[in-house]
Order: sequence, then C-alpha cells, then structure tokens
Amino acid sequence: MKKFIYAFLLLVLLGGAFLIGSWYSRRDLAKGNPSISKSTSVSTGKTPDTDTDTGTDSDTDISSLSPGTVKIISERQQAIGVQVGPVEKKRFTHTLRVLGRVAPDENLVYRVTAAAEGWAREVFPITVGSPIKKDQPLASWYSREFVTFGQTYLAALTILDRFPDSGKQEQHILPRATPPRVTVDLAEDGLRSLGMGDIQIEEMKRTRQLVQYITLVSPAAGFVLARNVSPNQWFDRGTELYRIADLSRVWIFADIYENEEQYFRPGMKVKVSLPHQGKAFQAKVSDVLPQFDPATRTLKLRMEAENPHYVMRPDMFVDVEIPVQLPSAITVPVDAILDSGLKKTVFVDRGNGVFEPREVETGWRMGSRVEIVKGLESGERIVTSGNFLIDSESRLEMAAAGMQGTLSKDPVCGIEVSQKKAEKAGRKISYRGKTYYFCSDACRQQFEKDPKRYAEKP
Repeated sequence: MKKFIYAFLLLVLLGGAFLIGSWYSRRDLAKGNPSISKSTSVSTGKTPDTDTDTGTDSDTDISSLSPGTVKIISERQQAIGVQVGPVEKKRFTHTLRVLGRVAPDENLVYRVTAAAEGWAREVFPITVGSPIKKDQPLASWYSREFVTFGQTYLAALTILDRFPDSGKQEQHILPRATPPRVTVDLAEDGLRSLGMGDIQIEEMKRTRQLVQYITLVSPAAGFVLARNVSPNQWFDRGTELYRIADLSRVWIFADIYENEEQYFRPGMKVKVSLPHQGKAFQAKVSDVLPQFDPATRTLKLRMEAENPHYVMRPDMFVDVEIPVQLPSAITVPVDAILDSGLKKTVFVDRGNGVFEPREVETGWRMGSRVEIVKGLESGERIVTSGNFLIDSESRLEMAAAGMQGTLSKDPVCGIEVSQKKAEKAGRKISYRGKTYYFCSDACRQQFEKDPKRYAEKP
C-alpha cells in the first residue's frame, strides 16, 4: 500500500514539474518575440499582410473618413508598389503632337482649261509631278474659232500699218470705222481668250502670218498636279487640260478635337518636321475657321508654311508640334485616377498609412496630366501608383465591414458616411423622427445650430 502511495506522489511531482517548465518556456518566448504575444492574445480577424493596427497607425481615427478608407503599413505599401505624389496648382505648358497632311495653297493653283472646242495636235512630254517653268509649252491644239480671230488680228495690223496715226486724220478718213489701234487690241484679247500666249501673238505681229495651232504655255512655275489631254484628243469648251501648282508655299491640315480648338489662335507659330529627312520648318496657324469633318468628328486646322526646295509635296504626312498654354489649374497624373465609367476616384494620403477614396470631377487632359475641377485641393497628397491594389483593399474592407446598405449622406457637407462608424463616434442626431449621420464633429455642430435648414435641404 505504501509503495502505491509513493508511486502516485512521484507521478504528481513529475507532472507538476512539466507544467511549470512549459509555462516558463512560453513566457520567455513571448518576451523574446512580442508579435507572437500579440497574435496569441488578440484576434483581429485580418491577415498579417493587411493588419495595420500597429505602432502609430493605431492612433489614427478613420471614423470620420469616407467609407472604404484603408490603413496599410509601410512594408505592405512597398510590397504592392504604392507611390504618393503632391497635388499642385500651376500653369501648364503642353506640346500637342498631331499628324499633318500637306496640300497645295489654293491661291497658287492654276487650272489651264480649253477656251473653245478643238483637238490636240501635239502634247509635250510633261506628266503629273513634273517640274515646270513659267511660259513653258504644254501642248498645241487647233480650233476653228482661232482662225477667225487670227484673220481679224492680221487685218487690223494691216490697217494700222496704212494709218499709223490715230488722231484727227484717221477720224476724217474713217469717220464711221473703229480706230485700228482699238481693233488690234480687241483682236489680241480674243487670241488670249483662246489660250494663245504673248510669245505667239508677238510672232504673228512680226511675221504677219497666220499661225495654224495655238500653243498652251504654263501660267506659272511649279509642278503638274493633273494632265487630262492626249495627242489627237477632241475636247469641249471648259475642259480642264492641266492643273499646275506653285509649291513654294503650302498648306498643312491637322485634325484636332472640338475641345482643343480654344487653345489655337490665328498667327500662332507651330513646328513642322519631316522625321525621316531630319528637316523642320515653321508654320503659322491660318486665320480661317477650322473645317468640321463629320466622319471623324474632328476639326481640320489649317496652317501655312514656306516650302524651300519643294521638300513638302501634296498629300505628304508631316509631324506637327503645337505649343499649348493652359491657365493655372490643379492637375494630377492620369494613372492616379480610377475611372469606373460612372465616377472617377483618387486615393488621398491622410498620413500614417491611411488612404481615403475621394470622388473627383475632371476637365481637360493633356498628355499624362488631367485637370481636377472638383474634389481636390492644392497641397494634398494622392496615390499615383498602386491605386488599383488599394482599391481592391478598399472594396474588401467595405464588404468585410458590412458597409453595403449602411451608407448615409451627411446633410451638411454631402459626404457619404458610414452609419456604423458615425454612431460609434457619437455623430448621430435624431430630428423629427429621422436619424442623421455626420462625417465630423464640425458638421454635427453645424446641424445642431440650425437643424431645420439642413433637414429640409434636398
């Protein structure tokens, strides 16, 4: 019996010693690693990656911030690539780069048309794109009307030779006839109207012989844009035979959007370049109104440029750089805005790892910057990179906290407020059977001063 009692006491002593040793071991381990003590003593219901209630972050009160506000520790921010930048208000200068198309200057385009019906006798080897000089022969053609004018011209020259004086003696001899000088001038105008040049007219005047064919000559130096005549071709009056353009000055058309028209002024200097040739020119915005293209829903801006050595040809594409000066405005990077289609959101850095979603209204967009019309103030800091991951954390936070269906609009400032957070912070007032929730103590105090005013506000 005594042996059994001794054995039982020995087992009790061994068990007690084991329990005491285990307790001392857990206490020493907790002292060496405080995070283990926290994780074993308090259950936050969050994973260590998203738990930010440590250090100074736990001192930040987010009950007055917008629903979806999240707190993310610095290590987590580095892991997901969060970058924060300031919101600035300043003048913005942007270089708008568009594609331009070269076109001939309509004031320097010449159309050579047939003044009478006839047929082409000879067409010189001048084709589309050929450079041409002023008064260079293009083609020769025959017309029956030309014979009549030519004979009249030669007869007038003969009379003028017989009566060189156009004074009283001529009027006495030919009192009822048209003066020879006037007849000669009328005949020359008739020949010019048929397309005869001054060179042929002078030749007829010198030789006093009828020229059988009219030689068409170029009215100006330039390039042939179109040729619509062939040898032995019959043509009617008004047929366009040649189209010639002087390319010493050209037009350039660029497509711009309707909201960009306000940034362009007549006379503005722009840069035109040919990237593959490494050449650049200066052009001037024309004072004519831009033409609207219903197919592309854009405006065609016209610019005028000198064209040395005829480097720019019709229908050639060029790069156009247009400087745009914008007034002072609040701008943020394009990547800082989350656009859901229904609203645009940014995340404002409230310090200590707290990021608050903020709905904003945007204005113009130039390059990588967007104007903020409403929702941000100069000096605030917003997330410029990694906001998609923060948005995911925000949505998870709202879903986990049961925020769906528990939002109420602050009657003073109009901000969406979490009813649960507002009630917890004591920012709730009942007035005439209705409960109002507030985002801050200042809004609640403002409501208390004149509740009727805000309660009746739609």
